Amino acid sequence: MAGIPKLEKTDSGEDMHFSVGAIIKRDGKYLLMDRMKPPYGFAGIAGHIDEGEQPQEALIREVKEESNLNVLTYKKLIEEIDSGEPCSKGVGIHYWYLFECETTGEPKAKPDEVKSLGWYSKEEIKNLNLETVWKKWLKRLGII
Repeated sequence: MAGIPKLEKTDSGEDMHFSVGAIIKRDGKYLLMDRMKPPYGFAGIAGHIDEGEQPQEALIREVKEESNLNVLTYKKLIEEIDSGEPCSKGVGIHYWYLFECETTGEPKAKPDEVKSLGWYSKEEIKNLNLETVWKKWLKRLGII
């Protein structure tokens, strides 16, 4: 099965990246990171899909790279295009695959990309400065 391209053009000629995001819940709390690079704010684990990679492969890789956790199971929750805040590469349009994951291990932040990484309750999340797309998803999913 052929993988996803890293970059594609929209019908209007704008650049569009393909990305994955992970909602990771443990003991009633959600794992969120405070990003060091754009788009700034708190978000779940997320990243770009590498050229030729499948979304599920990118999910497993990104979760390991950014949190040191191992994905055991995953379920796709959302697949959509979002034209929100530009990423660190300056691209504002992303084709997203958002997954819910079960993981093992203890989270450890990737120091060059993440200011902090922690477990937050639904109430605590409501008071965080969330990245725009994550705020939208967490509301849609009834988490906040």
